[in-house]
Amino acid sequence: MSPLAETQKVEHLAQIRGAAVRINGHVRRTPLLRTDIATGLMVKPESLQRTGSFKARGAFNAVLSLLERDPGVAGVVTHSSGNHGQALACAAKSAGLPATIVVPEGVTPAKVAGIRSFGATVVSDGVNFDNRETIAEEIARTQRLWLVHPYDDWDVVHGAGTVGLEIIEDAPTPGAIVVPVGGGGQISGIALAVSVLSPGTAVIGVEPQGAADAADSLHSGALQSLDADPITLAEGVKSKSIGDRNFDVIVAGGLVRDIVTVSESELTDAVRVAWMRLKLAIEPTAALALAAYLTGKVPAGTAEHPTVLVLSGGNFDPAAVAALLTG
Repeated sequence: MSPLAETQKVEHLAQIRGAAVRINGHVRRTPLLRTDIATGLMVKPESLQRTGSFKARGAFNAVLSLLERDPGVAGVVTHSSGNHGQALACAAKSAGLPATIVVPEGVTPAKVAGIRSFGATVVSDGVNFDNRETIAEEIARTQRLWLVHPYDDWDVVHGAGTVGLEIIEDAPTPGAIVVPVGGGGQISGIALAVSVLSPGTAVIGVEPQGAADAADSLHSGALQSLDADPITLAEGVKSKSIGDRNFDVIVAGGLVRDIVTVSESELTDAVRVAWMRLKLAIEPTAALALAAYLTGKVPAGTAEHPTVLVLSGGNFDPAAVAALLTG
């Protein structure tokens, strides 16, 4: 393995800048907020993003890029635990394209309702953690739809990287940026942007202890996969493994400093802090970065070089969050 060359990083940054131009007007620029928890802590609430998560950035970039390459495309398909599905459904509707979203049975009903609200077709019967990608690939083949992978797709990665652009524009020299990790699309995009714009900034990922395939991959230097559907509140990061492109950035490319893990109880505490102290309505997955901060697993930051937590989304099950807040 060898780190990404500077020319490669610059090329990726150009693609991320292009994505920012492409999706401008389709997504929101979310604020970078200081908090009352510590002077050296800032948060980027992508829960305020269109469709309720950072996924809108990659989905719109992918759909708009696709239309530039192939204006006659028949439609799009993906597999998703909810947020990417909603985002792709929204982007497809805006572009006048049909969308099919493959969703495992048991996903948060509010996320499925969100997908359907944009007119997308939901396929869930018999779909599970192990077969969802295969089913989406088969639908793409038989119906001649374009598969927009939720994280192993450069258009999706570059769209997600616009989060990094915005952070550096608002806080030019953060000490660290802390990001939830599932398939690795968001952290890959942010790391690619930050590696050029603020190379001294540490990009750090966070996973649940029971779904630590990305951490295991980073620390071992080889791609690791989960054997079974993990039990975790952070359903948005339940991917079997990071994608090949994401591995090339995170592990082989050397652009992610570390990936830490948090327990389910630490994650629950972080959800409560986000809702009660930060006054931000985020989903448990988005609280991963906050959990790592509150437990001292990532740098504390300073006023000049803050630690920035990416709060990735706000699509939650109201009953489940209510139980967390009152339990």
